[in-house]
Amino acid sequence: MTIAFLDVHYEGEAARAACVLVESWEADAPSATFVQDIEAVEPYEPGSFYRRELPCLVSVLRLLPSAPDAVVIDGYVWLASLDRAGLGAWLYESLCRATPVVGIAKTAFAGAESSDCVTQVFRGSSRHPLFVTAAGMELEAAARHVRAMAGKHRIPEIVRTADQLSRGKVSSA
Repeated sequence: MTIAFLDVHYEGEAARAACVLVESWEADAPSATFVQDIEAVEPYEPGSFYRRELPCLVSVLRLLPSAPDAVVIDGYVWLASLDRAGLGAWLYESLCRATPVVGIAKTAFAGAESSDCVTQVFRGSSRHPLFVTAAGMELEAAARHVRAMAGKHRIPEIVRTADQLSRGKVSSA
């Protein structure tokens, strides 16, 4: 199994998309990493964040030698209901619904706590949850995977690695 953890960091009009591959949900180290620098990204548009970030995610996924079995993003797949697509739902569609997408968000949006398509996952000793959403995978299975991820803190270690790679704080392998 190969799972791709994706993140994007913006610097002005440019961005760096990062992908950290692991061989299992419990992996504590990447099997490979990839980065894609993007010279010009769409400006941020409230309510349409996917227009800015989706092309970045797709561009780094194109660098992979084969399609992953699942993709994890820093953000939401669904926003409050299954009829409000978040970034992950747009990515799932762009992958022709062939690859499950799991979203791990650090902050709640209005209504997240009571939404049927969002589950809260507590990790480590943190009193603050992660907000997990999914497409192409049962929500409870996605939550189990996030709970099982390596790292003793709220943010799983591989998620942190993808963030640091997108910020240029670790080098790609």
